Amino acid sequence: MSTRELTCIGCPLGCAVTVTLENGDVTAVAGNTCPRGDAYARKEVTNPTRIVTSTVRVKGGVVAMTNVKTASDIPKDKIFDCVEALRDVVVTAPVTIGDVILPDAAGTGVAIVAARNVAALSEAQQQ
Repeated sequence: MSTRELTCIGCPLGCAVTVTLENGDVTAVAGNTCPRGDAYARKEVTNPTRIVTSTVRVKGGVVAMTNVKTASDIPKDKIFDCVEALRDVVVTAPVTIGDVILPDAAGTGVAIVAARNVAALSEAQQQ
């Protein structure tokens, strides 16, 4: 039997949660004050996932970069693969929040989407 101490991020309270594991299975969760804490703790010790945020370059936009993020959480061990997949990505303006930038981030099946609008340069601005 083993235990893991976590700080829950399921709500603003940030409860100190203790998870008890036996043979890799969660047998108890203590310290959470809401059901989200129990769910977060169980998932964190068995299958941790994260939302990834980054930036990509924009060609022909009023700004040179735009924020992007995964459309949903991905396995924690795929974070660096996801960031590496974005290294050489360049999108052409205009960019709208929610535009799919990369349809399958590092083989996770999760899309990378734009998190910022970027208008295209006008012809006058391009000169």
